[in-house]
Amino acid sequence: MTKLADSFQRPINYLRISVTDRCNLRCVYCMPEEGISLMSHYDILSYEEIITLVKASAELGIDRVRLTGGEPLVRTGLTDLIKMIRDIDTIKDISLTTNGVLLAKYAADLKEAGLDRVNVSLDTLKPERFRQITRCGNLGETLEGIQAAIEAGLTPVKINMVVMSGVNDDEIIDFAKKTVTDGWNVRYIEYMPVADDETKPIKLFSVNDMKQRIETLGKLEPWKMETGNGPAKYYKLPGSNGTIGFITPVTEHFCYECNRLRLTADGKLRLCLLNEDEIDLREPLRSGASVEELKKIIEDAIARKPRSHHLAEGKQHKGRPFSQVGG
Repeated sequence: MTKLADSFQRPINYLRISVTDRCNLRCVYCMPEEGISLMSHYDILSYEEIITLVKASAELGIDRVRLTGGEPLVRTGLTDLIKMIRDIDTIKDISLTTNGVLLAKYAADLKEAGLDRVNVSLDTLKPERFRQITRCGNLGETLEGIQAAIEAGLTPVKINMVVMSGVNDDEIIDFAKKTVTDGWNVRYIEYMPVADDETKPIKLFSVNDMKQRIETLGKLEPWKMETGNGPAKYYKLPGSNGTIGFITPVTEHFCYECNRLRLTADGKLRLCLLNEDEIDLREPLRSGASVEELKKIIEDAIARKPRSHHLAEGKQHKGRPFSQVGG
């Protein structure tokens, strides 16, 4: 296996795969209320096509895979894809990001298929606010999903909270307390400005401000996560079995150590979440390209990976909504 790196000598070993653009929620920062123009069945990669691309990527050095959406659990037969990925010897870690609505139903099957762990998106612990942020969700279903994932051993289960000033920042402490009382692993994520976002104006609530609030509960001590470290910096509160992580895409971006690629549901290789540059893999794949030819396309694409995004300069994400590119 060769080692994969971009033109800035960043090792690339992580592939995020969007398996669908469909979702059973309509979160305000991810998808318009009316939804999006959904891709046709033909446009979306089959599981067999996804596996071909994962195998090609694995031969280049990719050893971590995350399944995303939309909401990945709305796609039928997802456990079959997980089993196929698990059969690739060089893939060390398979994870999934979900809104948790269907997680209670599938957690045990996901674990049996070979999934290692899950991240659950949850921005509030208040039922009415949950309905407002998701526009249609039921908080109880997501909480049941989190518990089912813990019981199934899909650990560490990480709870991702996007902090939105004036929307849910008053719950920062409530989430931090859950790391003590329930052993949750909470990750606070700075809100990324999105062009034409109906929730605006939302002011940035920085990680430094989050830390100040949380430290009213006690001093945050640095902590090393054993698995799935990613871009987050982790801490613990005194007496806590859980962890607190901070992800800073705006105030302290982590582009200098970005190790990831994104494969969209319609077969485009996306080199940066916040950059519209995409390389089509579906067309050559369906035209009979060999694994070696696909590997060459992937390598050439990685050479185009940008140094960084430009959120800190005030530029907003435009183009495809996050629900179409895997978040």
